[in-house]
Amino acid sequence: MIEVRNLTKHYGPVTAIRDVSFTVAPGDIVGFLGPNGAGKSTTMRILSCFMPASSGVARVAGYDVFRESMQVRQRIGYLPESVPLYTDMRVAAYLDFVAEVKGVPRGQRKGRVGEAMERCQVADRRNWLIRNLSKGYRQRVGLAQAIVNDPAVLILDEPTIGLDPQQIAEIRALIKALAGDHTVILSTHILPEVSMVCSGVIIINKGGIVAQGPIDTLVEQFFPMSRVHVEIDGPRELVRERLAAMPGVTAVSDGAVTGLPGAAVFIVDAARGRDVRSEVFQLAAQQKWDLRELRRVGMTLEEVFMRVVAGEEAGSDSEPAVAAPAVEEVRP
Repeated sequence: MIEVRNLTKHYGPVTAIRDVSFTVAPGDIVGFLGPNGAGKSTTMRILSCFMPASSGVARVAGYDVFRESMQVRQRIGYLPESVPLYTDMRVAAYLDFVAEVKGVPRGQRKGRVGEAMERCQVADRRNWLIRNLSKGYRQRVGLAQAIVNDPAVLILDEPTIGLDPQQIAEIRALIKALAGDHTVILSTHILPEVSMVCSGVIIINKGGIVAQGPIDTLVEQFFPMSRVHVEIDGPRELVRERLAAMPGVTAVSDGAVTGLPGAAVFIVDAARGRDVRSEVFQLAAQQKWDLRELRRVGMTLEEVFMRVVAGEEAGSDSEPAVAAPAVEEVRP
């Protein structure tokens, strides 16, 4: 549904993105991640036909964003980071105007506007002036304008920025409900949000893609181990020594104290597929140590992101976790 190959954008002597390549399958929700200035917004603006690239190929819904931009615009919904709303218009009138601009047939506009307002939970504000809406409701109106033409592809740039926790949860639920019917590429700095909503991620840094693929796949690649949190009431150094001596254990590090003070708390890393919990339990029983807590710890997307970006900053040669499928290049 979205196919990008070797996309590059120069601003004079500055290269914003270079050789960016990735694909997003129909019906998927993919998180587009990166630190500030990494090239996320530039890529999204190119995909939404807001600006041209310097070189490369990009197709959305089967159409070239450079040579067939009108067809692309008819099939996408775009929510920029700063939502451009006509604040002197009323919500329903504004959405009707947007639907007309996007080419929704006259006979379908009322139904599309009503559905968009219901899905984005702004129907009760249909007659309000947009300037009188709260930040959260303005963001919902922005999302409603993105989906009012029932687009095949949604491009969302920081859709929950500036919202309170309840509003964030509501927007997350709405975006997740769009999966299957729409292909969504979502840019955000809130990494737990991506884990809750997205099926896969693309990580960009310094203008280039450094990792991409399903979240579980990236976690397995960058953290090829299993991890266990252990909290034992016993001699700290002896506990550490015995844990480190277990077969398959690769590292034992200090963990944060979560229970009563004085306990020895460690994070135990072992080879992936190696579950040491039963052996830790047996060790504590044999030594007559009080085992206060023993649980598996899952690696997070945030840890993957930090490892990838830190590796890039250090000059490491990080390869993409899942190479983007080849896209046939068509030159203008």
